[in-house]
Amino acid sequence: MLRLTDVQLPLDHADDDLIAAIIAHLGIARGDLLSHTVFRRGYDARKRSAIALVYTLDVEVKNEAAVLKRKKGNRHVSLTPDTSYKHVAQAPTELKTRPVVIGFGPCGLFAALILAEMGFKPIILERGKVVRERTKDTWGLWRKRELQPESNVQFGEGGAGTFSDGKLWTQVKDPKHYGRKVLTEFVAADAPPEIMYVSKPHIGTFRLVKMIELMRAKIVQLGGEFRFEARVDDVLIEDGRMRSLILSDGTQIDSDHVVLAIGHSARDTFEMLHKRGVYMEAKPFSMGFRIEHPQSLIDACRFGPSAGHPILGAADYKLVHHASNGRGVYSFCMCPGGTVVAATSEPGRVVTNGMSQYSRNERNANAGIVVGITPDDYPGGPLAGMEMQRFWESRAFELGGSNYDAPGQLVGDFIANKPSTAFGKVQPSYKPGVKLGDLNPSLPYYAIDAIREALTAFDKQIKGFSMHDAVLTGIETRTSSPVRIKRNDQNLQSLNTRGLYPAGEGAGYAGGIMSAAIDGIRVAEAVALDIVQGKQ
Repeated sequence: MLRLTDVQLPLDHADDDLIAAIIAHLGIARGDLLSHTVFRRGYDARKRSAIALVYTLDVEVKNEAAVLKRKKGNRHVSLTPDTSYKHVAQAPTELKTRPVVIGFGPCGLFAALILAEMGFKPIILERGKVVRERTKDTWGLWRKRELQPESNVQFGEGGAGTFSDGKLWTQVKDPKHYGRKVLTEFVAADAPPEIMYVSKPHIGTFRLVKMIELMRAKIVQLGGEFRFEARVDDVLIEDGRMRSLILSDGTQIDSDHVVLAIGHSARDTFEMLHKRGVYMEAKPFSMGFRIEHPQSLIDACRFGPSAGHPILGAADYKLVHHASNGRGVYSFCMCPGGTVVAATSEPGRVVTNGMSQYSRNERNANAGIVVGITPDDYPGGPLAGMEMQRFWESRAFELGGSNYDAPGQLVGDFIANKPSTAFGKVQPSYKPGVKLGDLNPSLPYYAIDAIREALTAFDKQIKGFSMHDAVLTGIETRTSSPVRIKRNDQNLQSLNTRGLYPAGEGAGYAGGIMSAAIDGIRVAEAVALDIVQGKQ
């Protein structure tokens, strides 16, 4: 097979136009083209009046060697790489102890799946509930202001990514094509087939629920064992080696290979590991607000006369501004046609996030507009950033009325530095509700100043971005983990605790569903190789 890249065609081209383009690019006769499949399809919207689709194609031709020789030096024609996944080991007949995976978000899911496929029969511990019960509890906060600290947007089967846009793209380097394995498994679990080839695939919350259940069933069929509502409250470490886990009900599980895939909000677990001496460091994260605009405004700005085209769908954006006070401001986790959701996991705090369904057909677009925070902003040790997040989340709770409403302000009023008293054309989607007022007290002054400056700058890139009636909802703090549980670059084990494998977003090694899943695969392979080589 040959890989053909950068094939550009008009938005409304016919199927025959794609075939004609392949023939023209390769310089072959129509009869020499045996088959073709779309590996990737994106779009180039730099010219809104002439948006082009951009294809990467895998093609089968007669006389492949001759075509490849003739196209030597053409960077758009090459042999199709092998992207199939191959296991690195097989479990021995007898295991001294079974590997344990803590957390069943994207990272823990794929760590458990890969270990199960290799025959290691992992035990999976998830502090929250199964995904459907968790969904009911999450709606309990949104509709009734009832928070379940162990079952919410952050905790439970599927992890934080379950209540998100379900984005499946990442900028991490992936030379071993782990991302292809992730997409393949998702499609096998009833994800939309087009995620295999669209340039910015997404799934949406409702579809993710069913997929997670199917993937859990596959892991069980392969010998994996799940324990839900099983929070890890302590660890036993002997001579720098992981030995056992103590659960919240007092159960002890012996294991010397533990994948730590706890997510960025397991603050009590961070505290426990720090107390037990597991090495970790403070790391940068970001804080800010959610911003909502009419999705139609974003569509028109990005796609012009092609806005609403079914292939393009709801438009997204990515914005960055370097503020005059030295702070970086950027859009985060943009959710086209989505909603702003309550995402706290601790009582007495307000946290926002964004979510979309597969259809992306809600009236508002939303995104985080966040400011970079570094350890210099919160001196005091590895957990100081976590305490900073808690402080501002508690402040947001108070500003919202201490009932899980979120504080909010119209963009025009925020820029003018005056409180808001009534909503305009944009109605906020956050539930339980938004209390309008002044957002100045909701974040550090330098973050407020940087965001105020950035909103005006972003209007130059997306006309109408700083429209008066757009809504800011506070606050967004869980952009990434505030700690990094450092690991060895070669064997992926904790720097000072052998057998402990920090993984995914919570450990500071991923950011989003795809990168977390890829990290889960890498760590599972490291566990398998260590077990096999040590014949544990």
